[in-house]
Amino acid sequence: MPVDVQPLDPKVVEVLSGISTATLTTVLLKKGLRNVWMRGTRPLKPGQPRLVGRAFTLRFVPAREDLATPESWSNPISTRSAIEAMPENVIVVADAMGVTDAGIFGDILCARMAKRQVAALVTDGVMRDASGVIGTGLPVWCQGAAAPPSVAGLTFVNWQEPVGCGGVAVFPNDVVVVDDDGAVLIPQALLAAVVELATEQEAMESWIMSEVEAGAALPGLYPPNAENKARYEASRRK
Repeated sequence: MPVDVQPLDPKVVEVLSGISTATLTTVLLKKGLRNVWMRGTRPLKPGQPRLVGRAFTLRFVPAREDLATPESWSNPISTRSAIEAMPENVIVVADAMGVTDAGIFGDILCARMAKRQVAALVTDGVMRDASGVIGTGLPVWCQGAAAPPSVAGLTFVNWQEPVGCGGVAVFPNDVVVVDDDGAVLIPQALLAAVVELATEQEAMESWIMSEVEAGAALPGLYPPNAENKARYEASRRK
């Protein structure tokens, strides 16, 4: 059965689609959050677009020989069942504990996720059938590729519960933004504040870049002192 996931306001998606993950980490740092960038989450294919979506979580634990078997793929609690519960436009966040010698998904499972209009897959693990996965069109952020299947190193245990991905705590319905720099987590409770601050941060940094390109020196500009803040505000009013 599909899981009820709170849809994102299209305006929020539009705003965050224009904000880099680098800017978001700075904004979240100002809110007191230092650990929001998921380690090891790199684009499987260069040039993947920046994407924004609610987190749909998957959880793996270490492989146990009586549970991590090919037969387990037919169990009610399985990656196959989890995929059938994924709503459209979510970003799947899979906690693979950083395991890099067993691929959590291959081309067939990724093709099904793409068919269900999942926005992207993020994991601190690896994929298998990498070229086939790329061919499905599903954008993936991960640590690379490995030929062995997931059960060679992992046991799948559940979906839509709190997980740790790349050392970051991710809860269902948190918001994830991915781009060339990796995946960043925005806590659901901070979403509105982050959107507001990120919009201002991006505008200010664009102005600072224009000043640098015009030959301005960095001291007093980045970060801006009172004089440059006033100049920036004046430029915004024009």
